[in-house]
Amino acid sequence: MLPSGASARTPEEVATQAAATASLTSLDARIADCFACPRLVAWRTDVAVTKRAAFRDQDYWGRPLPGFGPADAEIAILGLAPAAHGGNRTGRIFTGDRSGDVLFAALHRAGLANQPTSVAADDGLALRHTRIFAAVRCAPPENKPLPAERDTCAPWFSRELQLVRPTLRVVVALGAFAWAAWWPAMIKTYGVRPPVPRPKFGHGAQVSVPGVPVLLGCFHVSQQNTFTGRLTPAMLDEVFGRAKALAGLA
Repeated sequence: MLPSGASARTPEEVATQAAATASLTSLDARIADCFACPRLVAWRTDVAVTKRAAFRDQDYWGRPLPGFGPADAEIAILGLAPAAHGGNRTGRIFTGDRSGDVLFAALHRAGLANQPTSVAADDGLALRHTRIFAAVRCAPPENKPLPAERDTCAPWFSRELQLVRPTLRVVVALGAFAWAAWWPAMIKTYGVRPPVPRPKFGHGAQVSVPGVPVLLGCFHVSQQNTFTGRLTPAMLDEVFGRAKALAGLA
């Protein structure tokens, strides 16, 4: 059930609602009822109506995606945005597309997921010690959110980070977009400035700032990276193995 109050329809309303939300359950509901970015609202809705031929008989979610995973997670995985026919269809992040196939198989090998597949929101998947969320919560055209859309969505991310802060030890940023989105959220949540110069994204990059979760860089689990061999299962296994060790789970 959505919390009381109107849907967020402006950046100011996003910021106000995010700051006032006291639990992850309420935050997830508010995120799913956000209409603050007109271009993204139009796109996610159009995709949900026109559909892909292979999914013509399915009802699309067609809304922003909340995070997924336990509230007391030690590891967070930060992505870019939902896929048009993946999360935007199924209603769960990285679910129902090739990127999710690769990601959840790796999490299962690492002992962070109870099964290696993620095909639907009711498929029984459960994460261990890990929560997944995205810097932008709506599927964007061409997988490219605009800077203004990223900034409008940022309060949702920052508030989610604040709510999982007590247990969070490691953040895995999937791709350069997520890596860049981390720094302003880190400043807002922890009150700590990033190193100067700001560390560059790279697969396997690691940044340790006192009082802040360790940041790990990982190539995004996109088809462009996995099909070309730029990102291999072994590379993912190394990142998640290191994340577990840094979080004290290994």
